[in-house]
Amino acid sequence: MSANIHPTAIVESGASLGENVTIGAFAIVGEEVVLGDGCVIHPRATVIGRTKLGKDVEVYPNSVVGGAPQILGFEDDGTSRTVVGDRSIIREHTTIHAGSPAHGGLTELGDDCLLMVGSHIAHDCHFGSKCVLANNVQVGGHVTVADQVWMGGQAAIHQFCRIGPHAFVGGGAIVVADVIPYGSVIGNHAHLAGLNIIGMKRRGFTRKSIHDLRAAYRMLFAKEGTFSERVVDAEQTYGDCKEVMEIIAFIQSSKTRSLCLPE
Repeated sequence: MSANIHPTAIVESGASLGENVTIGAFAIVGEEVVLGDGCVIHPRATVIGRTKLGKDVEVYPNSVVGGAPQILGFEDDGTSRTVVGDRSIIREHTTIHAGSPAHGGLTELGDDCLLMVGSHIAHDCHFGSKCVLANNVQVGGHVTVADQVWMGGQAAIHQFCRIGPHAFVGGGAIVVADVIPYGSVIGNHAHLAGLNIIGMKRRGFTRKSIHDLRAAYRMLFAKEGTFSERVVDAEQTYGDCKEVMEIIAFIQSSKTRSLCLPE
């Protein structure tokens, strides 16, 4: 095993370090931490708790990964943990809290994510891969975020919200309801402002998929009939479009959560 550890860093006995790990000045790595190959823990960064970082993860100065959940009366029964996927980047002053035992104990972040300065991910959150959180995004507990979701600076996500794949949350938005796949939400409280067309074009979605999504969106959020009737109509009309069916499945998967809707 090869690791470049600054003499002022604290690496507690029991920590597991992969190949070519770098740990900077005054950084702290706890005794139950697992660092994958190529991880870089920058000066004054802290990785504690039962935390596992994948390969080539970077944690920048003054960030804390794996801290205890902010729950009154929290008692660690040995299941509270944090997992970060490969190549994710955690910039300065970011915090990621471990999960709570009552809800499975896991907070997880997927591969290739970017958390910009001052981001916060609370306990029991589950993020997919290739997500981007701009500066000072705040995510409450138990939030589920799918792949390739982007959030603008200072957005705030209420606990238990679900955000579907390829969605976009505008800067400063306060999200208190679920965001459909491919949706774009803005405002306080956030409302659905359309589809994340720019994101889909950047990611190479076909013109037909985007066309079908636009048409299905108009159908779903029209004023005629009930919402449940419009969902059925969209499913019958665009059932051969995988992206539209993702939205339908997202809507149908929860009977208790409200959705962000257009104004």
